[in-house]
Amino acid sequence: MLFAHDTEVSLATTAALINTVPGASHSGIDEMSTAEHVVAFLDRFEFTGSRTGDAGELDELRALRPRLRELWTRDEEGVVDLINGLLRESNALPQLVRHDAWDWHLHATPASAPVAVRAQVEAAMAVIDLVRAGELSRLRECAADDCTAVVVDLSKNRSRRYCDVGNCGNRANVAAYRARRSRVQ
Repeated sequence: MLFAHDTEVSLATTAALINTVPGASHSGIDEMSTAEHVVAFLDRFEFTGSRTGDAGELDELRALRPRLRELWTRDEEGVVDLINGLLRESNALPQLVRHDAWDWHLHATPASAPVAVRAQVEAAMAVIDLVRAGELSRLRECAADDCTAVVVDLSKNRSRRYCDVGNCGNRANVAAYRARRSRVQ
């Protein structure tokens, strides 16, 4: 494990939320377009605390996606400015907590805060660890030419290039194999 467990989970959750937009998903649809999608997403990533499961929560999460994507596209100073803004807006107050199957980890909002606020703060807190470790390069876009999804590279050797959204790595490997075979024949 390179970072604390909650940091890794928050980074993966943030990337997955960003990758629900139509351009990032190879399905071509918005994968966060219904309240049911919100509930499934929150269940998948074990979000605790209050949930409304309504259109307002859906709208807030959808509005958060482009703001969080900026964490992948800004330079270090820009990322720090964005993180500080996200935390200020949310009145974040980091505290150590332990609940359910999770050992000690950070929460910076009360459990009663709206889901989008909790997601915003968790993303900011996780990226703080990357900034402090000088590891912002672990946030990147998928290397596939036809994909706009984001990737969190938590591999030890920093070698992850493709997203989990559309089998991009698989498609790139097949294309490379076919190119090699056509040169041989």
